[in-house]
Amino acid sequence: MTKRIVSFFAGAGGLDLGFEQAGFDVIWANEYDKDIWETYEANHAYTTLDRRSITNIEADEVPECDGIIGGPPCQSWSEAGAQRGIKDQRGQLFFDFIRILEAKQPKFFLAENVSGMQHARHADALNNIKEMFKDAGYDLYYQMMNAADYGVAQDRKRVIFIGFRSDLKVDYKFPEPVASDDRKVLKDIILDLDGKAVPALDKQKPNPEVKELNHEYMIGGFSTMYMSRNRVRTWDEPSFTIQAGGRHAPIHPGAPKMIKDGKDKFIFAEGHEYRRLSVRECARIQGFPNDFEFKYKNVAAGYKMIGNAVAVPFAKVLAHSIQVHLNLCKSQKAA
Repeated sequence: MTKRIVSFFAGAGGLDLGFEQAGFDVIWANEYDKDIWETYEANHAYTTLDRRSITNIEADEVPECDGIIGGPPCQSWSEAGAQRGIKDQRGQLFFDFIRILEAKQPKFFLAENVSGMQHARHADALNNIKEMFKDAGYDLYYQMMNAADYGVAQDRKRVIFIGFRSDLKVDYKFPEPVASDDRKVLKDIILDLDGKAVPALDKQKPNPEVKELNHEYMIGGFSTMYMSRNRVRTWDEPSFTIQAGGRHAPIHPGAPKMIKDGKDKFIFAEGHEYRRLSVRECARIQGFPNDFEFKYKNVAAGYKMIGNAVAVPFAKVLAHSIQVHLNLCKSQKAA
């Protein structure tokens, strides 16, 4: 029997899509950002989208389900951000996720967040969240994971919380990394797109000349912070982390690596084109299929949706591992 899932902080739906690919049915999703609604609904036609803030949603308004999944907003925990954590109003949305989880009591949950959550300054808040998951009635499993270890062509470290309702007595084991031969690099994912990208128009408006869906890249200069590190990975390497800001998108692997020119200063090699990865290239690296259309009036919104998403193949691996453990639990009870 297909297991019914509800999704909070759904974004464009990378986590949802991975669960769907693993055989789950995402019946209901919640996303508050109006810039994402059109994209989500266009690509998840069979999921009901609730557009309210989670803070305004009562548990009895959420459909009955077998699992609750979601990635509470990560900016407040991010190493690149202010690192205010639970003191930030966005960080407190974890409490609403747990509030609804405790009331609904589904068989399992999955929550995802950035690696910065493990920073020492957040230790008390992180321990508090772990205890709240346990107090809500769940056996908690927690691990830092890198999507590159699970078939994604990208170094992307994320904290994963997985919990099973305590009465199910599930002894969960996180999935093992893929074999080295199955690791993905950039040429496996975006080589066929080479030479087809077009620049965004002035003020980052979409380019009507685009032939491949969303295959346009942000134009404009690069900040001193961006130029403080090499931002080029070769075709034979996985990508750097795809971030939520287009100005921080990695450089296309067709260019040589940047040249160190002093402390925290790099320059571009002369005679070569250095451009950011396109929206579609970032989407591919995140595992979105070619027909997944990102709808926006400014390409920056496309990068934001993609960078905030959970990499789809990584989500699928986690979803499959949850499915296996639930099935095992069911067969043991039958015996």
